[in-house]
Amino acid sequence: MKHWLQAFRLRTLPLAVSSIIVGSAVAHQEQRLSSYLVFNPVVLLLAVLTAVLLQILSNLANDLGDHQHGTDNAERVGPQRAVQSGAITPRKMRRAMIICGLLALISGCSLITVALGVTLKTLIFLLIGLFAIGAAVKYTFGDNPYGYSGLGDLSVFLFFGIIGVLGTYYLHTRHFDFLLLLPAAAFGLLSAGVLNVNNMRDIVNDAASGKRTLVVRMGSANARIYHTMLVCGGMLGLAGFALVAGLGWTSWLFLLVTPGFIIHLKKIWTTAEPRALDPQLKVLAMGTFVTALLFSLGLILAV
Repeated sequence: MKHWLQAFRLRTLPLAVSSIIVGSAVAHQEQRLSSYLVFNPVVLLLAVLTAVLLQILSNLANDLGDHQHGTDNAERVGPQRAVQSGAITPRKMRRAMIICGLLALISGCSLITVALGVTLKTLIFLLIGLFAIGAAVKYTFGDNPYGYSGLGDLSVFLFFGIIGVLGTYYLHTRHFDFLLLLPAAAFGLLSAGVLNVNNMRDIVNDAASGKRTLVVRMGSANARIYHTMLVCGGMLGLAGFALVAGLGWTSWLFLLVTPGFIIHLKKIWTTAEPRALDPQLKVLAMGTFVTALLFSLGLILAV
């Protein structure tokens, strides 16, 4: 069980549910300002469960995929992978991926059925869900994984930001609000920043293994500039929403994390050795999660 828990990478799960929390908080805030019951706690719970299962599926596929492509080797930085170490065989990992994928499908189908009933919209969200399952698997697993072509950042931006926030909000309210593109993009950018730190840390081994991430393509110097744009862009997106929405001072609670992000960016710029960036991966991931909690709390408390 210890090896499976390590393969699940539980420390990645808070980031996976951040967009779900934000989308649900906006729906809850809308309900307080109207006479309609739009927030559904069952939708929140099922959305969190689905997001967790998809993240675990992605982690398992990444463990096996990087092993197959030779990226997991003696030069890799970070916790040792389960398949690489021999603790879990490739066959057992494939079986776990199938089980996790089926559970994510069942959870996702339950989610959209509870939220939307059986309609054409249900079919559309089902297709999005299948696309999410495919994206979770194909990041580094199988032939021509998109993570090896530098498309991982785009995938994270879409699923951890745009689809995560707007999709969750729609499942609660059954309508879109284009103003939510600001926080959706914000958390997409911050989440992409987490992946960027990971890729900055692994730049040497990724380049040697043929994994052409954006960091490998642009180089460490440009990756630092890109990273600064991701983090600052995320905070500006949230500030833009708070300013336009005009929900009062509580909607600015997320600014409490600003000092932490400033320190994080200073570390990114002053750390010369890529391997030494490993602690910053957790810093930004947890910082993004805390930002989601503070932003959501600010919406819930808004008058």
